Amino acid sequence: MTARCEDAPSSVEKYLAALPEKQRAALERLRKTIRAAAPQATEGISYQMPAFKYRGTLVTYAAFKDHCSFFPMSSKLIEEHEDELKAFDTAKGTIRFQADKPLPAALVRKIVKERIAQNEARKAR
Repeated sequence: MTARCEDAPSSVEKYLAALPEKQRAALERLRKTIRAAAPQATEGISYQMPAFKYRGTLVTYAAFKDHCSFFPMSSKLIEEHEDELKAFDTAKGTIRFQADKPLPAALVRKIVKERIAQNEARKAR
């Protein structure tokens, strides 16, 4: 479901508006959870996907034909939360989920907070 370059969304709102209802609702819930966990972050489009930035890219998310993805921008965090993510399909940089089986909000908040700490530590060096 990601857009081709000529169809690239110019805002998060336009990206979400172009999605089927179930995916849009799931990603809007995810967006709200991320925003609550990282109120200092800014939102925008990066790599044609909605992204939150705070001292670098924090997290991104997207909808695809058969699933949604949450990209914590840290394979280390995916490894560290392996037990909590057993019900989801994961790869080095992504956590895939179905619109009707979203990621637990508490886990998303935890990952976002850990990403904030990673970015702050990187910028402090």
